[in-house]
Amino acid sequence: MIKNINGPFRRGAEGIIYFSTMKVLESYIQKLEVRWSDLDPNFHVLHSKYYDYGAYCRMSFLVEVGVTPALMQAHHIGPILFREECIFKREINFGDDIEINLTLSKRTVDYGRWSMKHEIWKNEDTLAAIIHIDAAWMDTFKRKLTVPQPSMVALFDSAPKAAGFHII
Repeated sequence: MIKNINGPFRRGAEGIIYFSTMKVLESYIQKLEVRWSDLDPNFHVLHSKYYDYGAYCRMSFLVEVGVTPALMQAHHIGPILFREECIFKREINFGDDIEINLTLSKRTVDYGRWSMKHEIWKNEDTLAAIIHIDAAWMDTFKRKLTVPQPSMVALFDSAPKAAGFHII
């Protein structure tokens, strides 16, 4: 979780939103609670819930840095997934304390395509899963791939970078 984001933006004349450069975050971690409905018949977390946890973490990050659903709607842009892969390491059970982190592993020069990595940890010391995603931005009117507005780039680029981060 990141704290104290007072909004790196201000509204100028004619409603134009101006953004200042944000500092790259060292980490982004979201605490999660295992719900009864997350369990499968073997009483551990259902495999598809891991993907839900990743999506929740990504959207929480975007909203906390200022890339809100309202901003995306105003710019007619939204994130889409090309690939989502989960490597399951350990079972997660009801009552486990779990956290999921987020790092940006690569992106294109224009920020049009990007990849992220999540690690899901249980009880602070056990790596339960690793999720890798490949994604892009889509113009929600044209239904075609696009690049984000320059005003969104600084916000998105504040994501913590993975150890092997590179620009493709």
